[in-house]
Amino acid sequence: MIGRVLFERDGHAWIAFGRDPERQDSVIDTNEYLIVSDGEAILLDPGGTEVFPAALSAISRHVSLDCIKAFFASHQDPDVLSSLPLWMALRPDAAVYMPKIWSSFMAHFGYEYVPNFRLLPDDGGELRLGRQGRTLRFLPAHYCHSSANFSVYDPFAKILFSGDLGAALLPDDHDSFFVEDFDRHVAHMEGFHRRWMPSNEAKNAWVAQARSLDIAMICPQHGAIFRGDDVGRFLDWLEGLEVGSGLVSYGVRVAG
Repeated sequence: MIGRVLFERDGHAWIAFGRDPERQDSVIDTNEYLIVSDGEAILLDPGGTEVFPAALSAISRHVSLDCIKAFFASHQDPDVLSSLPLWMALRPDAAVYMPKIWSSFMAHFGYEYVPNFRLLPDDGGELRLGRQGRTLRFLPAHYCHSSANFSVYDPFAKILFSGDLGAALLPDDHDSFFVEDFDRHVAHMEGFHRRWMPSNEAKNAWVAQARSLDIAMICPQHGAIFRGDDVGRFLDWLEGLEVGSGLVSYGVRVAG
């Protein structure tokens, strides 16, 4: 697994991990993101059990594991947090931020760590990280695609972690962490979003929220990162995309 520093200033950094050349084809590729501020860190969507050894090795090359004070799970999927027991065995005092309604489901990944859960209400919340108290905002992204789901916005770095919004299923020869040609990249996003995003109303509410933020990068859990003008291109594309029609797109007849 490769680590790439996305932002670094005044003791505050974002590091992306992914593009594991040894990943099995049967396991979906994921991106893990570490935010470090004055020696304190939070790991966003730490990943599944299958990627844990590679993620642990890559992250350890950048920071001491003692720095990790918290984990964040955007929603309940196994590729997001099934590695929880493995991480908690190393960081048993770390907090785990997650949507409130998914906590009893996520307890199946490691019920003994339920006291570490920090449950986010539907309208989100904030976390202050490091000596300078850099603010991270947990923003609602419900029904995009999960019924309780959150993005993470960092106003200092101007980075938005978007979870499955913006996700792409990239070909094996795409080794860059960034979108290099937006028009070509659409082909890797469109089918995923039509199938996995169930609500135009929810999607467009998230887009409106994102437009109100000062964003330099949008970082999805799968695929490549949007930066510069591609941030606006992605929001425009997503707003104009009709979703919730996955069954029709895949040739499934709906009664009625």
